[in-house]
Amino acid sequence: MTHLLQNVRPYGGEGATDVRIADGRIAEIGPGLSLGQSTPYDGRGGVLLPGLVDLHTHLREPGREDAETVETGTLAAALGGFTAVHAMANTDPVADTAGVVEQVWRLGRDAGHCDVAPVGAVTIGLKGEQMAELGTMADSAARVRVFSDDGHCVSDASLMRRALEYVKAFDGVIAQHAQEPRLTVGAQMNEGVNSSLLGLTGWPAVAEEAIIARDCLLAAHVSGRLHICHVSTAGSVELVRWAKGKGVDVTAEVTPHHLVLTDDLASTYDPVFKVNPPLRTKTDVEALREGLADGTIDCVATDHAPHALEDKEAEWGAAAFGMTGLETALGVVVRAMGDRLSWRQVAERMSETPARIGRLEDHGRPIAVGEPANLCLVDPGARWTVDPSQSASRSRNTPFAGHELPVRVVATFLRGRPTVLDGRPA
Repeated sequence: MTHLLQNVRPYGGEGATDVRIADGRIAEIGPGLSLGQSTPYDGRGGVLLPGLVDLHTHLREPGREDAETVETGTLAAALGGFTAVHAMANTDPVADTAGVVEQVWRLGRDAGHCDVAPVGAVTIGLKGEQMAELGTMADSAARVRVFSDDGHCVSDASLMRRALEYVKAFDGVIAQHAQEPRLTVGAQMNEGVNSSLLGLTGWPAVAEEAIIARDCLLAAHVSGRLHICHVSTAGSVELVRWAKGKGVDVTAEVTPHHLVLTDDLASTYDPVFKVNPPLRTKTDVEALREGLADGTIDCVATDHAPHALEDKEAEWGAAAFGMTGLETALGVVVRAMGDRLSWRQVAERMSETPARIGRLEDHGRPIAVGEPANLCLVDPGARWTVDPSQSASRSRNTPFAGHELPVRVVATFLRGRPTVLDGRPA
């Protein structure tokens, strides 16, 4: 079956055109294409982008299917415009063997909403003691290229060095959760004025920045590839900027929620705002926006972290860290960045660059004839109110409940097959 997307604007360009999709690829681009045997879809002047790619998604399966499954998480991803997500390793059992990463990869293929690229654990059981089977995961059917103990920092410098060296053999990358554990014992929120006023144990910025500085130096020493997860402080942005200036092969991501929310929200004691790394200050938020705009921060990643109701709706101290984010990501980024990013730059930071970092060859590709038809169509004039009860995710812990967001994904295509049409599952 072929599809004809009519009246669309690739990358938000001025003139509307048509895009024919056939055999999973873009077959023709031009105004007024004949319908032929194609199924038409009127884009109504919407913005056509490469399908979004998330470097940082928690799908919880296997082990915590009460919070999320690959089926529900990838459907939420498709509704958010994503055609590929990287599934983090903190499952039960941990994704630290070829068997587990292949299971997650196959669950993604069976669900069919978007491609799932499993992230392999750096250490066995995420315990930070012994390196996991990185090579066998890389050679598995899942072809893992991103490795992370996310949720835990690889705090042992010697182990981190060996991991950075080891993954060079297959062009892998170590994605670090930058959190010095000895500086964050019992931490509940950002360390600062608000934590003092609220009487909550603080999570100091230096706990993130110290690990980033160390790991940038290690990556430079071994010529390894380093990725920094969920950068959250102004100092972290400066460290990444410095390292890039020195030629270190380092990339960094920022979450949508760290681009807009601040630690003032902790004063509500609503655990929906409890997240790791914590929400920071207005100064940090501005530095993150500037870093994303100027390219110091390479990409946006959701850190979609669904939780079962009983794990999140508790008193602040007992509640789990984390927020959902796949369905709201694009709207939050557009809201946060305003006119700082063009649609072309949005495509770079939410599709092309994360695909390159994760070595996903068929995603984040140009909108051009012959390229894979992994695409999303956005209504740039839409405004919508976030309703957690309408989410495709199994969990409801979004910090944006009741917020009005700009733009909305109206269609998503995975290898030419619609997964979302008119804002609903196809």
